[in-house]
Amino acid sequence: MNRKVFDYSFIACGLLIQVVTFLITLHLTPDTSDIIHHTSYISLLSGCLGVCSVCLASQGRILTFAFGFGQVITYAYLCWTQRFYGELAINAYYFITMIYGVFVWRQNIRHQTSDITHQTTISPHRLTLPVAISMAIITLLVSWLVGWGLAAFTDDTQPYLDAFTTIPALVAQVLMIMVFREHWFIWLAVDILSVILWLRAGDYCMTAQYVFWCANCIYGLHRWRSLGISKV
Repeated sequence: MNRKVFDYSFIACGLLIQVVTFLITLHLTPDTSDIIHHTSYISLLSGCLGVCSVCLASQGRILTFAFGFGQVITYAYLCWTQRFYGELAINAYYFITMIYGVFVWRQNIRHQTSDITHQTTISPHRLTLPVAISMAIITLLVSWLVGWGLAAFTDDTQPYLDAFTTIPALVAQVLMIMVFREHWFIWLAVDILSVILWLRAGDYCMTAQYVFWCANCIYGLHRWRSLGISKV
């Protein structure tokens, strides 16, 4: 029961951070154009959907996908306004993989019943060390090459940060969909870089979202460890 209370409190904390950041942003920029204000409202909506999605993912709840689809659509719009083409492309990828993810997670669901509660959660897998190291090296190399390409051939405003928040996220998404718990380490690195990306872009709702997501990655890793490991 205490864990359930903490789960709800954690989500509420994330939503509160989004709302407070949104109100502060509006107060600090009262004379900005209607377009910027409109974008701020979209940022708030995307941030709130994102908070719910990642918190439910950390709990191993398949409901994460319901909020995830909405977050992907709104976040893609924000990336388009900022000309973050790598981030825009990866959100199209997220949308497609999440459709597949619903089916994979349904196959890995287990039911936990106690005298007080009944919960439906997934049963995660674990990568071997050689596979994890190889994956990390390849991911870093491809990220650098993509960053160089964005810098050379597009008007991307932050090409290398865009690349290093895009390519590792592709890998993390696959691991998350396939229910490997190591995806939390990759998401933590991506979220830290995303804080810098959006802070430099001046979007404080998105910055606050990623700060919260960093904390959620740590919590998610702890929760997935408690779920145990199933054989692949």
